[in-house]
Amino acid sequence: MRKPRSKRSVNRKSPQRKSGKRGIPLGWVIGFVILLGLCFSVYHYRTVLAYYFSFKSKHSLSTSASKVEEAHVFQVLSRHPHYVFGFDVSEYQGDIAWEKVSTVADTFQLHFVFIRATAGKDKVDARFKTNWASARKQKFIRGAYHYYRPNENSILQAQNFIRQVALEKGDLPPVLDIENLPKVQSMDSLKVGLKRWLTTVEAHYGIKPIIYSGESYYTDFLAKEFKGYPFWIANYNFFVESPKENWLFWQFSEKGSVSGIQGLVDINLFQGTPKMLHYQLKH
Repeated sequence: MRKPRSKRSVNRKSPQRKSGKRGIPLGWVIGFVILLGLCFSVYHYRTVLAYYFSFKSKHSLSTSASKVEEAHVFQVLSRHPHYVFGFDVSEYQGDIAWEKVSTVADTFQLHFVFIRATAGKDKVDARFKTNWASARKQKFIRGAYHYYRPNENSILQAQNFIRQVALEKGDLPPVLDIENLPKVQSMDSLKVGLKRWLTTVEAHYGIKPIIYSGESYYTDFLAKEFKGYPFWIANYNFFVESPKENWLFWQFSEKGSVSGIQGLVDINLFQGTPKMLHYQLKH
């Protein structure tokens, strides 16, 4: 006879499902955050995008500036309708048709202009006299600037500026443009020279000069020792959309397009209203 098989008690439990709802997959969360960020960026830069795709401006690209660079100019100016806009020129802009100069990007009215007068101890800008007189004739608020050469005598540089520039009522204060580091002198010696230029020019015109420089130069070398002077700061960063509190003037682009001027032009913003700009003028 066959032996009966012994029965094994097998207690097989069916797998239990976890109770409760499953969480949202991490990938979905990340994708949602990315999409939200993209939507925010599109909304924030809607003016730039509209300009880029020519939805909001008929301005045609007539210089070597890229469409993105032109859109940046449009974005900054659009964000500050209550500020005052201007530009700056030198002999490098060539023969300017001043009677045609009125707007930047075919849209925003220009009210002031900085004009290079001198550089170093003996250089006179070849177009200064013409530009200076023409700006006055076209009723622009005008300012003259001196390009400072670190390795040349500061008093001679101040005298060079004073000989060429006769400020009148309604003109902006004189401007000291310092951009380069010295090659043979120390930074302490450079600062002494800058102060001599500033005090000499202030004594002659009876008004405190403006200092122009790049933001990094200002932060590293000028901010502490030249506190109390008005500053005109250059910063072309695409993601910087407003001037900082201590920037009286902000040069935010070197690739603007201005009617009446061939080629690229520096574009500036005065951080204030026309009435506030009036108080900066030489009376």
